Amino acid sequence: MTPAERSAPPAPVGDDRLGDITDLRGHTANGMIVNSVFQVGLVAVSVLRALVVAAFLTRSDYGVWGIVGLTLWTALALKNVFGAGEKYVQQSEPDQELAFQRAFTVELIFAGAASLAAAAVVVLIAELTNNPEVIAPGIALLTLMPAIALQFPIAAFYRRMQYRRQRTLQAIEPIGGAVVMIAAAALGAGYWSFVIGTVAGSWATAVVALRACPYRLALKFNSDTLRSYARFSAPLLISAVSVLAVFQVIILVGAGPLGLAGLGAFTLAGNLVQFTDRADSIVSETLYPAACAVADRTRLLSEIFIKSNRLSLMWAVPFGVGLTLFGSDLVHFALGERWLPAVPLLEILGLVTAANHVGYNWSVFVKCRGQTWPIAITAAVTAAVTIAAAIPLMYSAGLVGIGYAFALGTLVGLVQRGVIIAWLFEGIQLLPHLLRSFAPTAVAVVPILALRAMHGHEQTLAAAIAMFALYIGVTITATGWLERPLLAEAVGYLTRRRPRLA
Repeated sequence: MTPAERSAPPAPVGDDRLGDITDLRGHTANGMIVNSVFQVGLVAVSVLRALVVAAFLTRSDYGVWGIVGLTLWTALALKNVFGAGEKYVQQSEPDQELAFQRAFTVELIFAGAASLAAAAVVVLIAELTNNPEVIAPGIALLTLMPAIALQFPIAAFYRRMQYRRQRTLQAIEPIGGAVVMIAAAALGAGYWSFVIGTVAGSWATAVVALRACPYRLALKFNSDTLRSYARFSAPLLISAVSVLAVFQVIILVGAGPLGLAGLGAFTLAGNLVQFTDRADSIVSETLYPAACAVADRTRLLSEIFIKSNRLSLMWAVPFGVGLTLFGSDLVHFALGERWLPAVPLLEILGLVTAANHVGYNWSVFVKCRGQTWPIAITAAVTAAVTIAAAIPLMYSAGLVGIGYAFALGTLVGLVQRGVIIAWLFEGIQLLPHLLRSFAPTAVAVVPILALRAMHGHEQTLAAAIAMFALYIGVTITATGWLERPLLAEAVGYLTRRRPRLA
């Protein structure tokens, strides 16, 4: 961005979806930061829920849930990508109530199709894993599909960038579901506690969302609308299926060499590392309606991309690297010795998830232009590499082989991502971005490794807490020093003062 552009006043936004918002840069930055902090707390609830429930379940129970969870992941992925939400946000029809009603109708149609596909997955998984006990909880999870479709009114607040209302409604499921899930686990429901809590939270959200809908609820079928939404969503469906295929293959094939206990360790590791995935997805979702409003302004999109990534990596990298450094402490002092086999996998996946978040939200900026095929291609290639590596590595290296496979897949994904980012944004290179993002955390790692080299690994809970506090403190200090201009700009948006652009 040129000096003249930096000093110029914010350009007014003409898209009707933003109402009276005149400073898109300020509104987007403020919304991203405020909503990210809000939602990171909710994601933390999900991680805490997984840890608390793990204390009541055996590794075999967790392994059964890992198999049953394939149904949940399949249903949610099919609904989220082959649904009406993202295309509805992108459109700019003159009659927004009619556009909502048509999109709501498409959402219900897609939900019905996804339910049939998910039901087939339940039966297939039960047959392939020779575990018929997964059929009942799997079928019970299918009741999520109508509940999720009926939550569509939340998309209207999302399109208007009314994030506080949107996030308040979305908070019902994780908080309410966590309460029900933990209570069921404590009462001895086993892996059924996951099913009961998830279904209860989703239906509670659906009921409240319908009551809060800003438009009249009606079914308005339009064939052109259906085709338009299908063209937009088809590549996203391919992407989601590719990601699902990785986990399905690992669980289905890994049931032999790893056993249910090994699959339970893999499921637990996935639940922990998804903290960064889900939280960073929230940042991407926050940016999406703003990017759609200025899809033809490449320089502003470039600025949003760079700054959003730098802000999200300020916590994604420390979290991933911290999981690598302190995964063994987490297992030893919190989860219990029975989870020790998961430690090597946690250590590898911590670094993998940190690296994977460099340029993580690039897909937002191709979707806002209606170009969704690059998302399908990159996901399919990355999934193919990961699967091809995971199958032999699970037999030769066991549980840690999964970590090696994900590391290879992430490397391939980063290469593809770098090529697309260079094509999409002029003058942006991924490698310098990666090195800059890891610098504050690298500074914090040095004293941890030095102390362990001199005194050995932590032997008490107090020592582990002190070491973790040192890591957090150095990370915050180094981040504040190296990213002063960007943090000052972010604080300016939060305090509603006109900030100097970083």
